[in-house]
Amino acid sequence: MSVYVITGVSKGIGFEFVKQISEDGKNLVVGLVRDNAATEKKVAAELGDRSNVHILHADLTSYASLNKAAADTANIVGERGVDYLVANGAFPSLFDAYDPIGALKGDKVEELEDVSSKLFRTNVVGNIHLFNLFLPLVMKGKVKKVIAISSGHADLDFINDLEIETSALYAASKAAMNVIVAKFNAQYKKDGVLFMSLSPGAVEVGHFANVTPEQMQGLMGSMGKFSAYAPGFKGPTPVDEAIPIIRSTWEKASIDGGYGGAFVSHFGNKQWL
Repeated sequence: MSVYVITGVSKGIGFEFVKQISEDGKNLVVGLVRDNAATEKKVAAELGDRSNVHILHADLTSYASLNKAAADTANIVGERGVDYLVANGAFPSLFDAYDPIGALKGDKVEELEDVSSKLFRTNVVGNIHLFNLFLPLVMKGKVKKVIAISSGHADLDFINDLEIETSALYAASKAAMNVIVAKFNAQYKKDGVLFMSLSPGAVEVGHFANVTPEQMQGLMGSMGKFSAYAPGFKGPTPVDEAIPIIRSTWEKASIDGGYGGAFVSHFGNKQWL
């Protein structure tokens, strides 16, 4: 049996993690989410009565809520601790998702500053607090793995080789998070805790459901570059198919294997698609 704590489980990859991991009744899954009442209803409706799933309130922008979630988790898991801490929750920011960085000027200056602040506070500072608060529980666990869900957009070679102009602010926040993960690895590697950043690849979670025609044009341009980068790429992977691939990578990852502080793809290397 393994104990998992996963952030951002209300939908998408996070919810699918809960769904698939909790299928094994021996696993214990604690999901952290801002709207725990709505997520509990979704779990009951779609997963039924799974006594091994616990949904707790936590907001990455609120240290107090994360602190309480850590205390509540400790009461749930007891001396078993936490085997896997999965930092999946994030602020995705659609503000610059379809525009090149040079377009973020003029009447967009104020929003650029506001979005940048929210991205850094959520995706970077929020995860620093998450790691610090839950690390005592991870130290009690048998597996001792901390996985931050990152993005291939944060890889400099990927950006430069494919000339990816979009999602600059989001990519920068994920790159900063990768550095934080490496710093935690530098401190806690000697204690046997594996910290790593892992990109899930392109996963279909509904992000493109309401795009405008102009945004779709930019999206298709990116998709064309992705196809040139990975000739076998046919579009985002269905979320239910993506999860086993992601999990297989974090299962095989180890400190001895060189994954400590690493930033890798769902394949366990630098092939992002």
